[in-house]
Amino acid sequence: MRRILVIGVGAGDPEHITMQAVTALRQVDVFFVLDKGEVKQELVDLREEILRRYAPDGDYRVVYGRDPERDRTTDAYVEAVDDWRRRRADVCQQMITDELADGQTGAFLVWGDPTLYDSTLAILDDIATRGFELDIEVIPGISSVSALVARHRVPLNQVGKPVQITTGRRLAEHWPSDVDDVVVMLDARTAFTGYQDADIYWGAYIGTPDEILISGKLSEVADEIVAKRAEARQRKGWIMDTYLLRRIQPGQDS
Repeated sequence: MRRILVIGVGAGDPEHITMQAVTALRQVDVFFVLDKGEVKQELVDLREEILRRYAPDGDYRVVYGRDPERDRTTDAYVEAVDDWRRRRADVCQQMITDELADGQTGAFLVWGDPTLYDSTLAILDDIATRGFELDIEVIPGISSVSALVARHRVPLNQVGKPVQITTGRRLAEHWPSDVDDVVVMLDARTAFTGYQDADIYWGAYIGTPDEILISGKLSEVADEIVAKRAEARQRKGWIMDTYLLRRIQPGQDS
């Protein structure tokens, strides 16, 4: 039986690592990394920094696999994601087969929390359905959602009210019903621009030296966010951002 740890490593700050994650890091024989290419090399570098800090004396190896490209031009979004995950599962299964012996422990270091908008667990489930036996353990991490509201110094929820977490694709269709507070992830379309009557707490590259934070009434800061986001993406070649929208009630100041 091969043991696989799925370890949440936080939103970008190496100090987001929990003590449970540190303990897990020190049990690992092989770390598996899906390399996204030179554009996101700094994400690979950050993982390596985490290992240097918290497993300095570990007798482990780091194995890299090439992350397949996803078709971002098709309108068949669900089918494209399913295909991408299958190909990622192929790469991961090959790495585990070739590099991890029975009785050893392998690990994937996952940004934020592995249970929130991350494909690693679905990929490992796919591998398991192929008859590949894995003993999987999940170590939670600090999500970008938690880090975002902490950096803005605001509560995630209002008193007695629900919060919904959704994607930019869904927000572009409509504001979720029966909620005033919406956390949005994976928004490549800047869907927030369609809701000027709300407050926004926006952050990019949270927890890293490149962190950008902007908050305020969308009617006042939307253009600034769009411009800063575009500039950062152009400069770095990628962007990771998250935001909280809070609907402003009639007669209520933000």
